[in-house]
Amino acid sequence: MRLLSIAVLFVVGVMPVAAAPNILFILGDNWRYPHAGALGDPMARTPAFDRVAREGVVFTHTFNPVPSCSPTRSCLLTGKIAHQLGERASLWSAFPKDTPIVTQLLRDAGYEVGFSGKGWAPGNHEISGWMENPVGPKYANFSEFHAKHDRAKPFFFWVGNTDTATKGGKLPYLAEAEAKLSASALVVPPELPDCPEVRKDLLNYYGGVMKLDAEAAQAIAVLEKAGQLDDTVIVYTSDNGWQMPRGLANCYDAGSRVPLAIRWGKHLAAGRRVEEFVNVADLGPTFLELAGLTLPAGMSMHSIRNLLLGRPDPFPRDAVFIERERHANVRRDNLSYPIRAIRTKDFLYLHNLRPDRWPAGDPDVFFLAERPYGDVDTTTVKDFLLARQKDPALAKYIALIFGKRPAEELYDLRQDPHQLVNVAALPAYADTLKQLRSRTNDWMKRTQDPRVDPNNDAWDKFPYYGKASKAGK
Repeated sequence: MRLLSIAVLFVVGVMPVAAAPNILFILGDNWRYPHAGALGDPMARTPAFDRVAREGVVFTHTFNPVPSCSPTRSCLLTGKIAHQLGERASLWSAFPKDTPIVTQLLRDAGYEVGFSGKGWAPGNHEISGWMENPVGPKYANFSEFHAKHDRAKPFFFWVGNTDTATKGGKLPYLAEAEAKLSASALVVPPELPDCPEVRKDLLNYYGGVMKLDAEAAQAIAVLEKAGQLDDTVIVYTSDNGWQMPRGLANCYDAGSRVPLAIRWGKHLAAGRRVEEFVNVADLGPTFLELAGLTLPAGMSMHSIRNLLLGRPDPFPRDAVFIERERHANVRRDNLSYPIRAIRTKDFLYLHNLRPDRWPAGDPDVFFLAERPYGDVDTTTVKDFLLARQKDPALAKYIALIFGKRPAEELYDLRQDPHQLVNVAALPAYADTLKQLRSRTNDWMKRTQDPRVDPNNDAWDKFPYYGKASKAGK
């Protein structure tokens, strides 16, 4: 018998739920929407994701709270908005033990919890007094955890994919991808130049996606062999968009929009698509509600259980808010590059709170331990562009990726889905700009964002536990 039980849930055409389900959480790293077969990308070989989507529910407008891995994982674990989490809104932070976290709440309620691969990372949880990763105890893989699992208890297991792309500019998945995919069939997005270097990076990325999906397939196979597949909620998503320039660490769709599919056997109507906007951090309270637990006070993200079960959701989901603070230590004096943004169906609005700073990181290579523009991860594409900064044919790409940005950006997604043409200064968009600016400001005030004070730069002062710059501070 399971230790937990929850009130029976009734959904038309769906079997009632009488016990706390197992939860298998598959969290990719640097994987963006729509790069999955089920989402319409023929280059993405993702049979495991496609199965979860085909036999479950696909969420087509899923965004991360921060386009950066550990801040998104902080939000998911706490169920809170990033700017409510102090230093945890930044990469390579500590993890103060000042708020309940989802995995511990599940453990307290009788769940067995574990993870493999990348848990809460990168950062320094030890300095905050954690004896293990905030996610829980680490295992080599789900199979090892499952073999030791007490079948009398429900489990929550986090499969943390460690990457889908480059490692210090290397292309670890290129050979496997070249054996299965054709570089000539790739569609190069318009924010990147179409050249052999870019196509190599893209092929390597798709190879990484195949690796992610193979790990997911192995975990699902363990459930199926054990006869637990239909009693387990499988949640398959990513912590942020891809690692290519203008992706990771950017609030554009390439950095913030991610795939999400959830399977739960006969408890869900197979093949359903949900168009409402959801946040990856909404999964934290969702896990608790699925386990039948009451959400702790102060949890500001919103469960998607109602959406998952096909019920009306009282929370408005016509938009999602995205933000970022310091990503890497790539600006003199360890400065952040703060952004607050709102994404609706038709528009993306970004408020760059410190437009005098370099959004991609300082260009001064002598100051930094990283390469210049260090918030753009080292890729073949980046090296190609930096080596040709004076080439007029590449000027538009270099400006988009490395250049400074105005205080406000507005993109009309009906005309510009890749978010390349800033229309914030055009009179025809004045009313839209005003409305989205107001919604963003209201959200900041309502959620007690420290950035409401225009002089508050607290994130510049938080310790950074990654590789320090050559100049120290």
